[in-house]
Amino acid sequence: MRILFLGDVVGQTGCKAIKENLPKIIKEHDIDFTIVNGENAADEGVGITQNILDEFLFCGIDVVTSGNHIWDQKETYEFIKNQPRLLRPLNMDKNLPGDGFTILKSRTGLKIGVLNLMGNVFMKKCDDLFITLKKFLENKLLKKDYDCLIVDIHGEITSEKMAVGHFLDGRASLVVGTHTHVPTNDARILSKGTGYMTDAGMCGDYDSVIGMDKNNSINRFLKEDSKRHFPSKGESSISGVIVDVCKETGLALKIKNFIIGGVLKKTI
Repeated sequence: MRILFLGDVVGQTGCKAIKENLPKIIKEHDIDFTIVNGENAADEGVGITQNILDEFLFCGIDVVTSGNHIWDQKETYEFIKNQPRLLRPLNMDKNLPGDGFTILKSRTGLKIGVLNLMGNVFMKKCDDLFITLKKFLENKLLKKDYDCLIVDIHGEITSEKMAVGHFLDGRASLVVGTHTHVPTNDARILSKGTGYMTDAGMCGDYDSVIGMDKNNSINRFLKEDSKRHFPSKGESSISGVIVDVCKETGLALKIKNFIIGGVLKKTI
């Protein structure tokens, strides 16, 4: 069973790269299930719209995860209520619409659990990450409730993401970080069999400041004439990770970075 997870899609250039390349990627790499983080996909580089979500699902994405920008497009409050393929972090306020966990079938009929979480350090206020995880694991078990569990931990700092990876080692198929938009070179299988990568990077223009126009971003740091952040519009890279999962155990067999296009070096 082969899973493709792609990092935060940023703005028009990221969406364009996904729509033009994903069907071919899925076919060429024999992908069974595809997940992307879509919280930066809107034209402004924050949030996601119904139209963008529909386009993602049409081109082969199975689940879209998110993070702190999920509510930046106000329409999301409505359409997420009836869309199980769009997740918001499980440890957000329980009164908010949507879900942080779903189970869907892969192209081969296996049950894929997808869990979306958000870190506590330097992020918007949300419920305690590890208490939320402990409660989740009291009722959900790998190979009992699902054949495979993919966890998106949307967080700022590497130590928090690594701690989640080790906490879930042997209980998840893949733990992958999002949010920083910079791919890390640490994709590996942990000691008890869980695939891990600290950050999947982004699907966007890397000739930028984490996907945003570099000149405007520099001016903001200099406190000179600048506008609100807006996405860079150069050629997009597609960045993420591919993990092969054992059907019998639900644990990782093989994991590797996936980067194509744009200014980043091709890894696959």
